[in-house]
Amino acid sequence: MTRIFIKALLAAAVLGTSVLTGCAGSESKKETTASQPAAARKPAASQPGTTSQPATTDQQSAGESVDDAVVTAKVKAKLVDDDVTKAYQIQVETFQGTVQLSGSVDSEEARSRATELAKDVGGVKDVKNSLQVRKPG
Repeated sequence: MTRIFIKALLAAAVLGTSVLTGCAGSESKKETTASQPAAARKPAASQPGTTSQPATTDQQSAGESVDDAVVTAKVKAKLVDDDVTKAYQIQVETFQGTVQLSGSVDSEEARSRATELAKDVGGVKDVKNSLQVRKPG
């Protein structure tokens, strides 16, 4: 019962943070747009001498941010629930479907298992494993 509660709490915290972040980002964008002169607000393609370019790949929509938060929560839940990886504090971040694992573990088995678990989560496109294996002693 406690495990389920912890998983639900973790998921709620991650989702709440992501949703708030997405809302804050869109509010500041509205404020910036409203304070600009009309000529500056025109799409780039409609201004002479410019071409329309897609958004850079380091920007996410609110929906993508929530999707990544869900992936992060699912990966964390799997790591906590697994006998090999549960004893470690493994940090998990997700950006556009790519999961980044960081922290340290005591064995190569735990490092590999963390990658396996992350890859098994729906929505994961790639896993970057930066886990360090601690040297005994």
